[in-house]
Amino acid sequence: MSTAVNTGTPLALTVDGLRTIREGREVLTGATLSVPKGQIWALMGISGAGKSTLLRSVAALEAFNDGRIVVDGTVELRPGPTPPERALRALRSRVGFVFQQHALFAHLSVLDNITLAPMHTLRQSRRDAESRAATLLDQLGVSHRAHALPGQISGGEAQRVAIARALALDPQVLLMDEPTAALDPARRSAMAESLRTLASEGRTLLITTHDVDFARSVSDCVAVLAHGAVVETGAASRVLTQPMHTATQTLLAGTPPASRS
Repeated sequence: MSTAVNTGTPLALTVDGLRTIREGREVLTGATLSVPKGQIWALMGISGAGKSTLLRSVAALEAFNDGRIVVDGTVELRPGPTPPERALRALRSRVGFVFQQHALFAHLSVLDNITLAPMHTLRQSRRDAESRAATLLDQLGVSHRAHALPGQISGGEAQRVAIARALALDPQVLLMDEPTAALDPARRSAMAESLRTLASEGRTLLITTHDVDFARSVSDCVAVLAHGAVVETGAASRVLTQPMHTATQTLLAGTPPASRS
């Protein structure tokens, strides 16, 4: 059973009884999660626990079979096929998604990757979209790569560009799937600093990660998934040092020493 983190803060995201079946297997078995506004949450669990499926469901990139998702108290997703993109404008303006492998368009420059959605989804002028992109790239420390192609930049730079692209529509909720998977310790530290800055601006972040040190350093709270359900939630300082659920204890015990140093 999950334990609630009651802060009295309005909720940015509610996941209620989410159930997903893929090829006859229940990936999510009734996952429930409530994330307050302005916080950073780490979503943890062993591979196959359903972390990415939950994240993609919130972004309406995958359908789910039962339950509901509410974003910012206003946008609700229900079971059934994913809605067509034309019906998702309200969701896209509130939720940004950063993929594990960046998913930048290889044939477009960094700048064009970031301006694409604002120009086509929000019908912004190129001038306005490029102004916003330049500001984001500067904030994330990669403004000097604006005219480079994705294949010409490092993995850490590509991750920052992907964050800038997700922020271009000014979402209040940012979803990130294993953002440190390809980063060395120094870049993980820089990433954590960037994410804390985003949260200080009032954004809410939900991040899947296997990296216990990163979760400990960046997150306010941790939610642990096991067998498709959220089995433990709480302050990162408590969950990652005094886990109450056996699944959390097993997860922490199985973390390689090198990644916990």
